[in-house]
Amino acid sequence: MITYTLNGVRRSFEGDPEESLLDHLRIENRITSAKDGCSGQGVCGACTVEINGRARLACRTKMKSLEGSEVVTTEGLPEKFREVISTSFAIKGAVQCGFCSPGMIMRAKALHNVNPAPSRAEIIKALSPNLCRCTGYVKIVDAVAAAFTELNEDREVLHNAPAFDSLNIAPAAEARPRSANAMPSAAVGEPYPKYMATETALGARDFVDDMHFEGMAHGALRFSDHPRATVVRIDIAEARKAPGVIRIFTANDIPGEHKTGLIFRDWPLMVAEGETTHCLGDVMAGVVAETEGMARAAARMIKIDYRVLEAVTDMHEAARPGGVEVHSGRSNVLETCSIGAGDVRKAFSEAAWVAAGVYETQRIEHAFLETETAIAMPEDDGIRLYSQGQGAYVDRKAVSEILGLPAEKVRVIQVQNGGGFGGKEDITVQGHASLFAWHLKRAVKVHLNRDESIIMHPKRHPVWMDISLACDSNGRFTALRLNALGDTGAYASVGTKVMERVVGHATGAYSVTAVDIKAVTVYTNNIPSGAMRGFGVPQVTFAIESCIDEICRMGGFDRWQIRFDNALEDGKRTATGQLLRGVGLKKTLLAVKNQFAAAKFAGIACGIKNTGVGNGMTDDSEVLVEIISDRKVIVSHGWSEMGQGIHTMAVQILHHETGIDPEVIEMKVDTAAGLPTGMTTSSRATALMGNAIIDASSRLREDLKQGSLQQLAGRIYRGRYVCDWTCKPGEKTDDPAIHFAYGYATQVAILDEEGKVTKIIAAHDAGKIMNRMLFEGQIEGAVHMGLGYALTEDLPMENGSPVSLKFNDLGLLRADVMPEIEVIGIEEKDPVGPYGAKGIGEIGMVPTAAAIANALCAYDGIRRTKLPLRRERKIINK
Repeated sequence: MITYTLNGVRRSFEGDPEESLLDHLRIENRITSAKDGCSGQGVCGACTVEINGRARLACRTKMKSLEGSEVVTTEGLPEKFREVISTSFAIKGAVQCGFCSPGMIMRAKALHNVNPAPSRAEIIKALSPNLCRCTGYVKIVDAVAAAFTELNEDREVLHNAPAFDSLNIAPAAEARPRSANAMPSAAVGEPYPKYMATETALGARDFVDDMHFEGMAHGALRFSDHPRATVVRIDIAEARKAPGVIRIFTANDIPGEHKTGLIFRDWPLMVAEGETTHCLGDVMAGVVAETEGMARAAARMIKIDYRVLEAVTDMHEAARPGGVEVHSGRSNVLETCSIGAGDVRKAFSEAAWVAAGVYETQRIEHAFLETETAIAMPEDDGIRLYSQGQGAYVDRKAVSEILGLPAEKVRVIQVQNGGGFGGKEDITVQGHASLFAWHLKRAVKVHLNRDESIIMHPKRHPVWMDISLACDSNGRFTALRLNALGDTGAYASVGTKVMERVVGHATGAYSVTAVDIKAVTVYTNNIPSGAMRGFGVPQVTFAIESCIDEICRMGGFDRWQIRFDNALEDGKRTATGQLLRGVGLKKTLLAVKNQFAAAKFAGIACGIKNTGVGNGMTDDSEVLVEIISDRKVIVSHGWSEMGQGIHTMAVQILHHETGIDPEVIEMKVDTAAGLPTGMTTSSRATALMGNAIIDASSRLREDLKQGSLQQLAGRIYRGRYVCDWTCKPGEKTDDPAIHFAYGYATQVAILDEEGKVTKIIAAHDAGKIMNRMLFEGQIEGAVHMGLGYALTEDLPMENGSPVSLKFNDLGLLRADVMPEIEVIGIEEKDPVGPYGAKGIGEIGMVPTAAAIANALCAYDGIRRTKLPLRRERKIINK
């Protein structure tokens, strides 16, 4: 027996001494503030707890080591510390998805135990064992520093105050410490804290894997052993006899559609005997058992006989006619997208300077800290699904097709997730959990560990680009030619749309009149590629911005001036022919001009990114504002909260339009509301939902003039916004409007004498900055991701298999290697966005890698044409 103290309570443990403390906390004690982000690899820090006053990883701590120890989680922190640190995390913007926040707080508590007044550098060092994929760490460090300052002031004031305690009299108001964390206004434009930020910071708000239902069973998936092989036999006999197994499922148990897909129906829920696998992420079978451990043990016992086939892994070979088909009977070339304008041949023949080269970008992992989990259960004669996906109504459609049910029989409740970045658009475990629950008529949870997550969900597209850029003697860009190839892996996902963005953004942030642009989307047996922050635009921006600097080197042009002279502005057209309005690009260039000029070694790059609305499709958003009482107003919509702050935008807009107290506004994403909504992606949610809330608010505001909120109890206000005025690229029209709106940016990377990145300056035109704190946090987080993309991140594959599945090998940057990030906000209002707002979630990382590549070339004269950028010495500031 092991005796220890947990949050002040003496405990005895008589179980497996090899059990991890994390499993003991989460499974046996239902203490879920300690999160599972790396499946026991001990590298993410999300499970950090305090043991005997020191920060320790619960996933790496065995129960046998805890005899006589004192264990503290966020639930057991001193009340004052809990209040101050969680409020500081909220007020300072340290919470985005919030999955990392409890671990960060526990790491901060351990620091406070030994050093209550640390320097900023000491805070950064202390937090560096913990990863964050959302924030770029800036605001987490700010929050810890502010909290420690308040705690120290509190102690000092109370120490110097009269000793009233013996008389049971509270000190006078002026003797009490004032909180530095006063709640700001919720009006649009103000830095109002993220929705449910304090609860999220402490781990008190559930993610899907934190949820538990009485009688819930657990599922585990058996994945393919080969990227391409014919399945001869799936033997479940031995696994069926394993302890705790309830049932084993195969493709034969699917009552409806066997395949799903966001655009093309090509992705099987499970691969049947006689069929061929297409990647390692293919599911062969699923086991449901009483515990997750039992389900996983049984899944490993499933024996599969294969006829192994040669995998198609090189996208160039896959694109050649007559090659081996990834999907039998279907060409490996999924789509060829092209646009042309002007006399390209003539422009190149007359050009004063031409920069040309082949540029390549790598496959990278989203690395959201929360891996995929879904819980499904029977509800009436249908299914209720708790999903962390990026589209509740898209999930509903897929699950209803799998089960052969009408869509209204599937109810999806979207649970705020622990990061998405595009990687949770395609369904992963939602279909399996729903299938299992449908057959068993009981709740079933399916959870992926980190290895499974990496092999199952789509990645950022590796893109090969042969590009040429021409200019005249004055440095005016006259022509661009691009031939691009993108590896979309085993399944289409949204690969064709990603490569279409490569085409549409190939001219970057500049006006180029003659273009010949083509991009080919190719199937291979690699892990699928799909949506990821930037959606193909960071790849092509790296190529064109490198060409611009090469032209400057050849022609002696100033690198800032050539960009300014060619920059898009009001009245100019994109490569797709769209006439632009509300363009703040030149203002972003002016904002960085002096610092760029003053730096000895610096790179500059501009970026443009569409808001993902339009492309000839009708897009809309509906909301319901339900008045329950004067203390409760529920806003229902269909958009996924994944750290970007869409719920906060809803609160602020409704408050701004109606004056309703933001503290009484609650958010709900539940398909029972009947508000069909598309995918939460491509910086589009605020634009569509914001306009819909403004529409609903117009009637509510008028009614509030006649009566109080309490008098309106029971009323529901519906709002809607429709964008139906865009066209497809190449469509014949006098004034083509391909996209709803664009965001614009200029970034500068500054290096020191050793060639290390010491500062990133990010100037971004957001149209209207709806919440400056969240705006800065989104840009800082995007820059962090862009730095990794440029310098360290990679997911190399050999013969269709990742070289490594270790989370630490993904190359994610920690706090102690991050350079300074200066965010500059520009507000050039968009004509159609709410209050003039433009998307900011994606544009933040579009120019980063390009700016760093140009900075390195300025430093040593070497033009690097592949990401990640390679050097013998480290090129990040440490």
